[in-house]
Amino acid sequence: MATKITYTQQGDYLLPNLKLPEQDSRPIGLWGQQHLRNIKRSRPVLYTNLLTKCKLNEYLADIDEQARKMYDELVQAFAKEEGCTEQLKASNPMLWVSKMNNIRNRAQEIVNTELIYT
Repeated sequence: MATKITYTQQGDYLLPNLKLPEQDSRPIGLWGQQHLRNIKRSRPVLYTNLLTKCKLNEYLADIDEQARKMYDELVQAFAKEEGCTEQLKASNPMLWVSKMNNIRNRAQEIVNTELIYT
């Protein structure tokens, strides 16, 4: 089955009426943006393939969603493991902030290692 191509006259030229396929329009968050910079720099073939197939935004939105979910789960698990509770927050806020900052940094490092920079 052949696809019929139509043209539009622009001055002296006939230009094909091309239309890109529908693309995913989900927003790309911090994790997706970091992964985008990484694949542009270190995996240009993957980047070009996703871009030319109109799949880049969908791919980045999926990575962003996975990374956000992993990060949230890790922070919750580490906080529970280390006893960072609302009670600690009320009784010793500085200790709670210190522990939570450490937990967030560790979770971010794990997500970066396992998803973003792979």
